[in-house]
Amino acid sequence: MEKPLTEHIRPEGPPLGLDEYRKNGGYEALRTALADSAPREVTEIVEKSKLRGRGGAGFSTGMKWSFVPMGDNAPGRKYFVCNADEMEPGTFKDRYLMEGNPHLLLEGMILGAYAIQAPVGYIFLRAEYRASEKALATALREARENGLLGENILGSGFDHDIHLHTSAGRYICGEETALLNALEGRRAVPRAKPPFPPVVGLWGKPTIVNNVETLCNIPPIVRRGAEWFRGLGRGDEAGTKLYGVSGRVRRPGLWELPLGATLREIIEEHAGGMAEGYQFRGVIPGGASTDFLVEEHLDLPMDFGSVQKAGSRLGTGTMIVLDDRTCPVGMVLNLERFFARESCGWCTPCRDGLPWIEKILEAIETGEGREDDLDVLRQHAGFLGPGRTFCAFAPGAVEPLQSALKYFEDDFRRHVNGHGCPYQAQPATA
Repeated sequence: MEKPLTEHIRPEGPPLGLDEYRKNGGYEALRTALADSAPREVTEIVEKSKLRGRGGAGFSTGMKWSFVPMGDNAPGRKYFVCNADEMEPGTFKDRYLMEGNPHLLLEGMILGAYAIQAPVGYIFLRAEYRASEKALATALREARENGLLGENILGSGFDHDIHLHTSAGRYICGEETALLNALEGRRAVPRAKPPFPPVVGLWGKPTIVNNVETLCNIPPIVRRGAEWFRGLGRGDEAGTKLYGVSGRVRRPGLWELPLGATLREIIEEHAGGMAEGYQFRGVIPGGASTDFLVEEHLDLPMDFGSVQKAGSRLGTGTMIVLDDRTCPVGMVLNLERFFARESCGWCTPCRDGLPWIEKILEAIETGEGREDDLDVLRQHAGFLGPGRTFCAFAPGAVEPLQSALKYFEDDFRRHVNGHGCPYQAQPATA
């Protein structure tokens, strides 16, 4: 099984330096593209590969690049931005790539910048990722010293440099226009769309924002071709995916697998199944802002289309497992408390609705819940749904709530009728 993203990463070792990266074929894709391909041809390869964004939305990467104005009448200043502000609870895949093979990300960024003819790039990095910052700073220095960044890269006439920007840190920066506002030194709130960033982005200029995992796929695609990449997936969707599992399983971790690996395979084979004394009840499949899946979904292919048809989203592909000894009400309360705190406060439904949801859940968990609280929670989930808020933050925040009410309603009612959390009376876990 091919693992283009992680095959050269040493899990317990230091990041790959430039010499090691080059020995494994690093920067060959960049060298070939600059010498033999027009910018539009690079975009076409990525588009034909069917690479979908690995940050959560799953939009076609090549199509996104194709929206950038090109030609003689296009703006001379463009920007290429990497979203490395990995703040989705339960998600840790981008950190693994940056700390293990930072040059893979840099090569992907330079190729993307060449495709849209952007002279300037930024890596917007989560502040807490100190090891990632160190690895990227070293890789950037090595790249500049060896003619891979700066003026006239590899004698091609193409100029591009990348700046490392450490984020002040808010979850809302995962929304690309909020990220751009933060990068400009403004308050991190989303922008009205349209216009979209590929046309009007950073400082009003055409800008592409891609996730770390997305960009790490670009060098192997350019080097080995679109057809090769399409053949890596198990179904109609292309490539490999970094899947992660946390929770009470035997081997929590992260694995690169073909896109479309089943939920059962990931949890039982790679994560080793449930830890001794625990049983599976459900899973949030793609970070905290996705709907629960339950036992009936264990044989579901973990790709964008299949998970969407099941009523959830693949998201980041890093899942949080719920076991039979963890209170689902308490778990959802913990998530909604996080989302209420992280709301940027720009629109009323999100600013006021999420704290109210937190207050109701807290009352239910502590034995002060009422019979009609469940109806009020469902009503709030509708008020904060798609199309009712300024951005997608609140609709994502209520996904675990609305699905918990669907699959674990009995647990909510036991809290209300028993005036407290029944799980707190259980003996301590092993």
